[in-house]
Amino acid sequence: MGLPADVIQLIEDPDRERVRELLTLDKYVQMIIPRGGAGLHDFCRRTATIPVITGGLGVCHAYVDHTAPLEQVAPIIVNAKVQRPSVCNALDTLLVERAAAQRVLPRVGAALHQHGVELRADAEALQILQETGEHEWNVVPAAASDWGTEFMALILSIRIVDDLDQALEHIATYSTGHSETILTSDHAAAERFLNEVDSAAVYANASTRFTDGAQLGLGAEIAVSTQKLHARGPMGLHELTSYKWVVRGNGHIRE
Repeated sequence: MGLPADVIQLIEDPDRERVRELLTLDKYVQMIIPRGGAGLHDFCRRTATIPVITGGLGVCHAYVDHTAPLEQVAPIIVNAKVQRPSVCNALDTLLVERAAAQRVLPRVGAALHQHGVELRADAEALQILQETGEHEWNVVPAAASDWGTEFMALILSIRIVDDLDQALEHIATYSTGHSETILTSDHAAAERFLNEVDSAAVYANASTRFTDGAQLGLGAEIAVSTQKLHARGPMGLHELTSYKWVVRGNGHIRE
């Protein structure tokens, strides 16, 4: 492609001290995008003397209300949780409106069981799943730490909520601002969810797995930013560009 041979460089030394040195090379490095766990992201934010774009930490939620099309719910939840459970846009917490729980949870539980997913349910959801599920279903009580955890494994936490208000409150409390989806046939509820959830990517009746640069037409993905400036959400090459203002004059002065 005619690019210089050293356009991409690899630091092979895994010592964290090399990362510390890199984070302070503000004369040579314009931006850092850490790819790794929460510890690396926190380390970069605390240490860097140059701009850092953090992201990729996804505690992703799905909310199912009583109007959600039943034929769509299980396939969307299974896709969001199972297709690639170790990635940042995989589903971690399922919130189900109480009015829909008796119809939704047995279907979702059966579908997830086929893929070996462990369900960590609150008391109300646990009772429904245990009453309707087979004995071999892997259903356990949810712990407080299961809310707000990015599992990156075949584990899904489940909570029954009163309504959209409580779902929005839960997401605002535990989300990392990555990707959230609502499953509903209620247009007003969908619009409210899309407007009020403060995440980089919000969906109505679709899997969270679409939060990806290639899927959203950006070409090769560089990262998913959960910040608000200057890039947010999936990032391609365009999101890494900056501006340079060029002014050509002929004796012009400002009056």
